[in-house]
Amino acid sequence: MPETAAPGHRRFTGRVAFVTGAGRGIGEAVARTLYAHGASVVATDIDGGAVTALAGRVAGEARADGSPPPGRFLPRHLDVADPAAVRAAVADAVAELGPVDILVNVAGVLHTGPATAVDDAAWARLFAVNTNGVFHTARELAPAMAERGRGSIVTVASDAAGVPRVGMAAYAASKAAATMFTKCLGLEYARSGVRCNVVAPGATDTAMQRSLWEDDDVPHRVLEGDLGRYRNAIPLGRIADPADVADAVAFLASDEARHITMQQLYVDGGASLR
Repeated sequence: MPETAAPGHRRFTGRVAFVTGAGRGIGEAVARTLYAHGASVVATDIDGGAVTALAGRVAGEARADGSPPPGRFLPRHLDVADPAAVRAAVADAVAELGPVDILVNVAGVLHTGPATAVDDAAWARLFAVNTNGVFHTARELAPAMAERGRGSIVTVASDAAGVPRVGMAAYAASKAAATMFTKCLGLEYARSGVRCNVVAPGATDTAMQRSLWEDDDVPHRVLEGDLGRYRNAIPLGRIADPADVADAVAFLASDEARHITMQQLYVDGGASLR
């Protein structure tokens, strides 16, 4: 039976993680957290420069700490909407580091506006990245995990996938589709030892979240709720840090969650009242 990880324990030593959307925000926090816990990380993003810069920062921090790096950190450009690119990126990861043990789907795009005012291009792009991207990575990695009898897939969706939001119909629909795909995948692969779970963040301090703030009072309205938009307050009274979400991802990816699959963990300070 796996031991419970103590604080600071490198619970992913010897494992390989493939993270999408790792260039900033939640994806960056996930890549950093898995690496800090011993994993070798393939950090992918459509902004190749962002993950290359992140790799440089991570390497510098490891040297400043004086401790040997726990694993390797490979930055890779990747558009998850392109199935051929995903296939090539996975093949490259396996060739460089060996079989992938952990997949974390974070790559996502946002479009807001009234439900019936979303144009075809915006709708298609949301689903191409937020939904198809999850399908593309899982299709490449889940079968190989099943052959080895173990693996963990975590999809970072959104609380909007389960709680209606004004002006976010298309985004919420794409995240809801990714959520249900991940849960069905978990059911199909459960007997093969592959666990599939979803983390649903609420308001989190990222560039995507800040793009929604039209004025300085918006953070206050996020915390206190907005009756005009049917949005609840955040009971814990704070907007999440990306690290809060990354810690939830790390838990679900770890052996500490070995009996958890097909679950959706809300990391929203209680805002969804679930």
